[in-house]
Amino acid sequence: MVKGIGNTQLSYRLLLAVDIQGYSRRDTREQLVAQGRLADALDRAARGVGLDRSRWDKQVGGDGELATLPEGVDPAPVAGDFVIGLAEALREVNRDANRFPLRVRLSLHHGTLTAGPFGPAGDAPIVVQRLLDAAPLRRLLIDDGERDLAYVVSDTLFEDVVRTGFCALRPQAFQPIKVTAKGAAFRGHILTGRAARGSGADGADGADGTGGERGGPGARVLGFPALAAR
Repeated sequence: MVKGIGNTQLSYRLLLAVDIQGYSRRDTREQLVAQGRLADALDRAARGVGLDRSRWDKQVGGDGELATLPEGVDPAPVAGDFVIGLAEALREVNRDANRFPLRVRLSLHHGTLTAGPFGPAGDAPIVVQRLLDAAPLRRLLIDDGERDLAYVVSDTLFEDVVRTGFCALRPQAFQPIKVTAKGAAFRGHILTGRAARGSGADGADGADGTGGERGGPGARVLGFPALAAR
């Protein structure tokens, strides 16, 4: 028996992964500035839904983090209001940005995992990281220079949470994707509409729920028809 496995238990948790676009192109000072600004933006978004990031189990890298949220956290505010708050915080940061605006990819998933000596082990951490690295999510930031946040949820989180109507973001504002990595397929839903107040079930964002993140109803909406087959 491998040391430590005998007392290991599976838990079902909500996971969040975040990454800064273009981090390696910054010099050391600019990297530190980006890290601090991202941490502040995440803190603000978490406080907005009554969460304390100091209680999150985090694996931190230079350009982002993988976080396991505490047991019992309601996923609906995280999948909706937290994301809206993060987009708002990034917009504020980038009003004063000069050379390098802070542009971020974010993925969410809930599933089973267990604690390990080098971080969480299980399918859930793999799914959330594969979706974070998905080419369509990266392309969303590349193709839309006015977007500060590219956001994807896993297929199961979309079905279990976003589609319920309890999430502040409308299901119609998302597009499904399928990505393949290391021989496995991963399905998710990318927010191609706005991450803003009033884009929830009240219909304030228009019939299809797809405004741009900064540009309002007339903003460009990006689609992925070749990747959206289910």
